[in-house]
Amino acid sequence: MTESGESLVQRAQNALQAITDAGSGRSAVELGWLQQLRVTPPRAVVRLSLPGYAASQRDRLAGETRARLTALDGIDSVQIELGDPPAAAPIGQAGHGPSGGPAGVPARQPIEGVGTIIAVSSGKGGVGKSTVAVNLACALALQGKRVGLLDADIYGPNAPTMLGVADRTPEVSGGDAQILEPIECCGIGMVSMGLLIDDHQPVIWRGPMLNGIIRQFLYQVNWGQRDVLVVDLPPGTGDAQLTLAQAVPMAGVVIVTTPQQVSLQDARRGLAMFRQLGVHVLGVVENMSSFIPPDLPDRRYPIFGSGGGATLASEAGVPLLAQLPIEMPLMEGGDRGLPVVIAQPDSASARAFADLARTVLAGRAAAAV
Repeated sequence: MTESGESLVQRAQNALQAITDAGSGRSAVELGWLQQLRVTPPRAVVRLSLPGYAASQRDRLAGETRARLTALDGIDSVQIELGDPPAAAPIGQAGHGPSGGPAGVPARQPIEGVGTIIAVSSGKGGVGKSTVAVNLACALALQGKRVGLLDADIYGPNAPTMLGVADRTPEVSGGDAQILEPIECCGIGMVSMGLLIDDHQPVIWRGPMLNGIIRQFLYQVNWGQRDVLVVDLPPGTGDAQLTLAQAVPMAGVVIVTTPQQVSLQDARRGLAMFRQLGVHVLGVVENMSSFIPPDLPDRRYPIFGSGGGATLASEAGVPLLAQLPIEMPLMEGGDRGLPVVIAQPDSASARAFADLARTVLAGRAAAAV
């Protein structure tokens, strides 16, 4: 190759280095998304290989690649080949991932401005996981923390209703980067799929689409400065949990269960999954521990059994973080869009959530809040 040809290739490589992932801001070349540049003046060929979560950026990346290369003297046309998702380290970093980890295993990437990430998870639906996540986030805010809430329950996003903002739509900034602005309410900033779709619109997505939107909620949201980000995960042990565990460094996860055996069975599986993924389990929250009648506030009725949360915590060797009662103000607050910790801070439920927030902060295992 001639000297001028070498110079053109170098200029083309430099042009590609400036193309970045909209979520993380990292170079698409370093991520291994733009590969195998070949220049035969006046033509250039580049392979575009995107992971599933970045598929929505394909058109933008292809367009920017063409624009940057054809702007160079000596290149008049650009062919873009579509390749398989990158499975190894980019050229120039053989044997290591983008951040120096093992080849093929992407390093967990912090969210700029976010201190501690705490997930709230459950093995099955219907145990009050979202109620716990929303009230925990609000309780942390009431204790002086700057809090974000990421509703990652894509198929059943309830947080907007519980916070009274289901009729609001987040603003979008950043041009092509499409950066969402969290909805500020009840002292916290929140994003949710429920803010982006109609009330009765189902989300019918396979895994790659689910992974993509969760990563967008992590990295393409203007979270600003947050001491804590609470992530409300969907029930079960599926793609959302795997995506979160592999994407960001988490302080830990809170496992929500009810006292019933059927709930405990699924909670055990969820707890075991996070341990296999290397995520610290902060402890167990037993929700619906007992019913408090409105006319007999001193009475407690264990209508779903008793001792289940303590049993699970003991088996797993983790703390029992809280036993949360059922009472009318808690249910009314969720339906009215005003969490009980704000609507009735002196209620038994609100006091239990305040204690839970303090316990979670005291037991977190990662960056200081």
